[in-house]
Amino acid sequence: MKIQTYYNHIRFYPPHHFIYYPVLAVFLFGSIYFAFTTNEPLIWSFISVCFIFLFYLAFMLRQHYALTLQNRIVRLELRYRYFTLTGKRFEEFEYKLTDDQIFALRFAPDNELIPLIEDTIKNSLPGDSIKKAIVHWKADYNRV
Repeated sequence: MKIQTYYNHIRFYPPHHFIYYPVLAVFLFGSIYFAFTTNEPLIWSFISVCFIFLFYLAFMLRQHYALTLQNRIVRLELRYRYFTLTGKRFEEFEYKLTDDQIFALRFAPDNELIPLIEDTIKNSLPGDSIKKAIVHWKADYNRV
């Protein structure tokens, strides 16, 4: 596997991103084209709306279930890592951090995590700034 960094940490699922969506897009654009060029615009407009719905549904379902579970796991992992490193509960100040900040902190290695958490709370760093502040990226190759 390629070494993960800030610049390549986004992950694609090829069958979904490079086959399903392009094929669905071709069908959608084809149905829109036929809606304007045939004698049956109503049926082709309906078919276009169906394809738009399929796009929306596929995108939302693909992300919703996996990301909800992943978010819980990331929180639990961060709580465990913080407790292991400090002996204190992360939940005591977790409410001060946004989801974006918590999810960015997961890429910090143990030796950078505590100072980065303190800096994030003190300066309200956004998630992207947290990721850029990480010196030794802790890769997450198993995320969705």
